[in-house]
Amino acid sequence: MLVGFAAETENLLKNAKDKLVRKNLDFIVANDLSKKGCGFGCDTNEVTIIERSGAVIDLAPMTKEEVASEIWDRVERLLTGGKN
Repeated sequence: MLVGFAAETENLLKNAKDKLVRKNLDFIVANDLSKKGCGFGCDTNEVTIIERSGAVIDLAPMTKEEVASEIWDRVERLLTGGKN
């Protein structure tokens, strides 16, 4: 299972999709650093998850702990074939 992270200030989806393909990832968590209240130095984050299948999932703003839980849940689902 390969998960990547992309912290971008512009062209979020394009840059994240390019990285997903280039690094042969299962999914990538893209973080738009241009949004206020998100990213480095903040307690909250708003990310987009892009799967190898092309699915794009926009997560609502949440704490970084909640984002980590969402990522972990997705890893578990992919590893178990969606049986979780």
